[in-house]
Order: sequence, then C-alpha cells, then structure tokens
Amino acid sequence: MSPFVQARRAQRLNPSIIREILKVTERPDVLSMAGGLPSPESFPVEAMRQACERVLTDTPKQALQYAASEGFGPLRDWVAEHLRAQGLRCSAEQVLITTGSQQGLDLVAKVLVDPGAPVAVETPTYLGALQAFGPFEPIFTSLACDDDGPLPDAVQRLPHDAPGTRFAYLLPNYQNPSGRVIPAARRDTLVAAAQAARVPLVEDNPYGDLWYDQAPPAPIASRWAEGCIYLGSFSKVLAPGLRLGYVVAPPELFPKLLQAKQAADLHTPGFNQRVVHEVIKDGFLATHVPAIRARYKAQRDAMAAALARHLPEGCEWQRPQGGMFFWLRLPEGCDAMALLPPAVAAGVAFVPGAAFYAHAPDPRTLRLSFVTLTPQDIDTAVATLGRVLHQHLTEQSLEPTP
Repeated sequence: MSPFVQARRAQRLNPSIIREILKVTERPDVLSMAGGLPSPESFPVEAMRQACERVLTDTPKQALQYAASEGFGPLRDWVAEHLRAQGLRCSAEQVLITTGSQQGLDLVAKVLVDPGAPVAVETPTYLGALQAFGPFEPIFTSLACDDDGPLPDAVQRLPHDAPGTRFAYLLPNYQNPSGRVIPAARRDTLVAAAQAARVPLVEDNPYGDLWYDQAPPAPIASRWAEGCIYLGSFSKVLAPGLRLGYVVAPPELFPKLLQAKQAADLHTPGFNQRVVHEVIKDGFLATHVPAIRARYKAQRDAMAAALARHLPEGCEWQRPQGGMFFWLRLPEGCDAMALLPPAVAAGVAFVPGAAFYAHAPDPRTLRLSFVTLTPQDIDTAVATLGRVLHQHLTEQSLEPTP
C-alpha cells in the first residue's frame, strides 16, 4: 500500500483523450485526422539550425545560463511590437514568456481560480483549457454559442455575486475544435456584455496567423486592454517542440502571474527563446507564415471536397476560414465515440467531440485535423471514414425496434 496521500485536485487530473488516441494512431497503417499537430513539413529546420549556431557562437554562456523569469528582453519587445501592429495596446513589460501557451492557461488558473469559483467557457471549448483549469476546482459555466461564437446575452447573465465569475475563456480565431471565428461586430458586443457584467476575458489565440481567405478581426483584448488577458504561441508558426508561448496581462495582474511562473519552472528555456528571437527578428515570419497558409489552405480545400464526396446525408460541417480543423456533426442517432474503434480498425482516426464540452456533450460531434496529411491521403482517409459511417448507419437501421 502506497504511503502517499494524493491531494484532492489530483483526482481531477485526467488523461487527454487526444493523447490516448495518438498512441493508437502511431501505427503506420492508420491515417490520423486526430492530432492537433502542425505539419512537420512547415518546420523551418534550416533557419533554426543557423540560428542555433549564431546563438552558440555569439552568446553561448548567456544562452545556457539561468535567465530572467519574465523572458528574454528582445523577444518580449518583439511580441509587444507584433501585437501593437494588430491593435493591442501593450508594452514589453506586460509580456510574460511561457513554456508553451498551455502553461499560460495553468498560470491564469493558479492566480484567478479558487475552488467553487465560476469560470465561463464556450460550447464547445478547447479540451486542454478544461484540463488546465479543472484541478483548481472551478464551477464551469457553458456559454450558449451560435456560428459566430458566444452569445453576448449569455455573457451578460454570468454570475455577479461572490465569488463572481473569475473570467470567460474565449478562442476567437478558428477555434479548437469548432473552427469558427468571432466576427468584429460580435467581438464588440461581447466586450460590452463582459464590461457590463464585470467579467474579465481570457483570449487564447494560437491559430490567428493561420487564416486562408482574409485576416481575422483585431484581438478582443484591443477593445478592453485592462479587462483582458491575451495568450499567444509560436507552436503553430514555428514548431511546437520549442514549447514557447506568451501571456500579455494588465499591469495590475502581471506580478502575480510572474510569481506563479517563478514557482512553476523559474523560466522558460533561455536557449530556446534566444534561438526563436534570432529566427524571427528580421522579418522571417513575413514569408514563412504565408507559405504555411498556402499549404494548409490546399489541405483544407481537399478535405472539404472529400467530405462532400464521401460522407452520407445528414452529416453537417462548415468550411473553416483558417486554423487546422473541421468540426462534424453526424446524422441523428450516431455516437462518434462508438464509431472510433471500427474507424481505427479500418485505418483512420479522429477525435470524438464529447471531450470538448464542459457540460452536456453532443455525442454526434467529432473533430478532424487536415494539416498533417497530403491531399491524396485526406481523400483516402475521409473515404474510409465514410465507408465506416455508412456501415454504422446500416447496422443501426437493421437493429430491431424495442
């Protein structure tokens, strides 16, 4: 019998269904549409190699030493300038470099969430945010949403009384998992509703640079800088293995986030920060990101065509304007979780949608990623999924009615 007594919050730590699915899909015979992984073909390997050499030549001792918890100063300057160009009023002193934007979610929860405190999330929402917030024992409120995102009335009705809604968590650009983007007019009304309800906003923007037809509206935080925390990431535009993200917080909140960061890991690896700054400092992303967009747009179009070609009637989806995902709703009576084992057996994988809901999951939903497969493999994978779904529907129709 173990002598260790686990904390209550440990009982709220659960494995990611996506990570569990990815273990299965490592089989070479499985075409995976499950992972939220950027295409490795987009990784700037040569630029990274050259940057590593320059850092180890020019500042080796500084790069390999302990570093400031806030992050590498020139990188913080770059982030602030990049965001100001998008309309977000901030200074480098408000930028905290994090070990991936996932750490940013953890730090926000540590600083703002008490047991029993309400936290509002979209319907559906990012699974990783539910995992990050959950151990701090919030009471999740699921915001009613339409194709344009959360309904302002739902935000305005959030609890005001103590302990009060600590924040509403939003992914306005090409949301994971739904792929939707919140239009400018809805952003305006959401901010007005949040201000009226005195509910701060946490804006998570890992996909905002991955637009295919037109750039998304200005950040929500540009409309209410003092009431918003903004999270960004280099994972989708450079490489996730760097584990490099950032949080932009109001000056009143920044010191506590910094202290939480210090307690968590002292600082994000300084070598990684210097290498990334060396890569991006002279405008590299201005040519690199459009190349990623062009690749992903072709894959998006290939999946849209394959879905129309191979899926049965009754399936619903929308063509995303950016990001990495299609969000599907299966015909009446289908259960995506039940569909997964025969799909994997047939050689394809996806993520059932139920895990993306804080409450009342829709069993008919699933998420498909299109960025790690070639257009030809996308067609093959969707065709296989279509055959499995057709078989599933046929078996359902043959079941005797009780």
